[in-house]
Amino acid sequence: MWALSPGGEGENPGLFRVEVTVGPGSGLRILNTPVPRPFKESANFAEQNLYSRARQLVGDKDPRSHEFSVQVRAFDTARGGANLGVATLIALCSALLAKPLRGGLSLVGEINLGGSIETVPNPVELAEIAAEKGARALLVPVSARRQMVDLSDDLATRLDVEYYKDAQDALLKALTG
Repeated sequence: MWALSPGGEGENPGLFRVEVTVGPGSGLRILNTPVPRPFKESANFAEQNLYSRARQLVGDKDPRSHEFSVQVRAFDTARGGANLGVATLIALCSALLAKPLRGGLSLVGEINLGGSIETVPNPVELAEIAAEKGARALLVPVSARRQMVDLSDDLATRLDVEYYKDAQDALLKALTG
């Protein structure tokens, strides 16, 4: 899953790739060494939301009987991986369901422990980064819709911006076919 982080704690926005494999066992392991603290927090939020919303996200699959191995790779100067909760949750669901995600799609958004999607502070800047890095579509929380009117005409014609209201909506829009 390609994801954009708005940055945090003095870090610039950046592009990340969240990769997940699933096997027998239980829990979530982050393979990065050392584990970036901001990403660890986002991954924990994603894991807890997967467990608490398993029925609506993955149906009859039991995420507690699987071990998830997660790795985050940075493609910019940003290294922390802050605010990648929704992307990590989508990647976990995709791995558990064994269904691929749409190609050329980047996602923006953080989820809290209660399942609410956090506000994105700089969605237009993130859209610019996504287009610059070759994304064809960007999945953004609907709460950022009003800010996205500031998107340049050139960028609006090159990048398909889609909105999601919650984690289940984001998952359905991210999966292929």
